[in-house]
Amino acid sequence: MTDIIEKIGSGTYIQHGKLNDRIYLMKLNKSDFPGVLEEIFALAEKNNYSKIFCKVPQWAAAFLYSKGFIAEAQIPRFYNNSEDVFFMSMFQPERFINPEHEMLELLSQQLLNITNAPKAIEVPSDFHLTRLKTENAEAIAELYKAVFESYPFPIFDPKYIIKTMNENIQYYGIEKEGKLIGLSSAEMDEKGQNAEMTDFATLPEFRGQKLAYILLLKMEQEMKLQGISTVYTIARLNSMAMNKTFQNANYKYSGTLIHNTNISGKIESMNVYYKHLYI
Repeated sequence: MTDIIEKIGSGTYIQHGKLNDRIYLMKLNKSDFPGVLEEIFALAEKNNYSKIFCKVPQWAAAFLYSKGFIAEAQIPRFYNNSEDVFFMSMFQPERFINPEHEMLELLSQQLLNITNAPKAIEVPSDFHLTRLKTENAEAIAELYKAVFESYPFPIFDPKYIIKTMNENIQYYGIEKEGKLIGLSSAEMDEKGQNAEMTDFATLPEFRGQKLAYILLLKMEQEMKLQGISTVYTIARLNSMAMNKTFQNANYKYSGTLIHNTNISGKIESMNVYYKHLYI
């Protein structure tokens, strides 16, 4: 079971379905605003979705506040290194209660102990770090299947991997002796000059070797060369190691998305981090 991505209005894109039990407003077209929200509300009511999650530019935020949304995270200078983005949500009551208090307290302790300088790391000589191509789609899907019980997007399907490669996602991998052992992706908004650093996965037997950190630094270099000014991620609250990876690379924490994403078999809360590549 996967949620579907569809276009509504003249250029607004949403993802919705029962896997994540939500509507995710991924891209808002200004010409559709604010009328498209009524269509989103009707869809949520029809399917009894327990969360509406919106990623919107600053100009839309006040209107969403007026409709009862709350801001869960915010990234400054997100679009074209100038306009902020807001991550705003509306919940059914049962989805908003009981956030993971223990994990949030642990996160707070991590944030207290951040060092500001990104740590350099040398790639082992037997690791091959590379941008992946369409011929790697099968290996990418198999690695994701080995790591995740569930995922909010259909990354277990090689056809989906190829489709996204041909659109706006670049995949990077680490191979050892010809075998793909770790990978990640950069989902690019070239017009807005931002990219989501996402889909990190490492085979269990190779964990603890900082492969995610190596991939993250590689993707940052590539994004900067391609004119991306802001990079960000939505990381699992329950994966402190993944949070630490971004903290070590000097990403800034900007909020927690409560009970947001179905990953590894259940709906989990997610943390938003960001970094400006051009100061």
